[in-house]
Amino acid sequence: MPSSMTKLRWSAKRAASRSLAEASARLGLMPGRLTPKQRVVSLIERLHPIDPGVPLIRLGPTTNRGVYVGDGGYLVPDDLDGIAACFSPGVSDLSGFELDCAERGMAVFLADASVQGPGEHHERFRFRKKFIGAFDSPEFDAFDRWVTESLAELSPAESASGDLLLQMDIEGYEYEVFLHAPESILNRFRVIVCELHAIDQWWHAPYFSVASRAVEKLLNTHTCVHIHPNNMLKPVVVQGVAMSAYMEFTYPRVRPDIPAPAGRGEHAGEPAAPAGQLVPRDGHVIVSAHG
Repeated sequence: MPSSMTKLRWSAKRAASRSLAEASARLGLMPGRLTPKQRVVSLIERLHPIDPGVPLIRLGPTTNRGVYVGDGGYLVPDDLDGIAACFSPGVSDLSGFELDCAERGMAVFLADASVQGPGEHHERFRFRKKFIGAFDSPEFDAFDRWVTESLAELSPAESASGDLLLQMDIEGYEYEVFLHAPESILNRFRVIVCELHAIDQWWHAPYFSVASRAVEKLLNTHTCVHIHPNNMLKPVVVQGVAMSAYMEFTYPRVRPDIPAPAGRGEHAGEPAAPAGQLVPRDGHVIVSAHG
């Protein structure tokens, strides 16, 4: 049994922890365990973009003299021929990406409970006024059910085996979607474009335990080829690691002819980034670790 002195130390620690929690809660904060630095850096290294083996093209708003017109554009591998449908949970007032997919002959399935419909329209658009998550509820449809029901609207051949594209920006619910989605459905998506939210919260150990599992599961079937940070917010620096809170990732399905990176990856013809440093294709450092 623990000694009386040990019990006193435990009691003192619990009292101090309770006092800190109560004081923080009054400020609208809640302290938690810090994720070990090596676990964060290790996940960063697994997300290092590799060369996809084909050029990247932009779908969505184009440029005017080098300046992108509006938001909603994403870089994807130039390997879209034959994709039967685009799934786009999270709808804004701009639908340039979805319009480009529709013009390429894809059926486009959109979902969002916060809007009445997409800001732009196309005969190939199918909109569902629901949020997308891990399970059904009054405001949410489960991701796998939404995909399965939507595919029933396609031809039998496309529904059974046609490749798909996923563009997802759902304010943090992406983690539960990836955790819950069967790999058989994730494997249907030749390309996944997703904004990961609250990446700076990976330092919060309970949050990291969920978010990292979602990312690791996705990396079983897809690999990162491009990253774009949200430029509106300054990176958060913790233990010498600077991280943007929001980043857009492009993940094509794993191809046997392009090996996934082991630890750090590198682009063809480019040196690997220093340990713990994540550098996207445009050369801007998004995540860097020092010391």
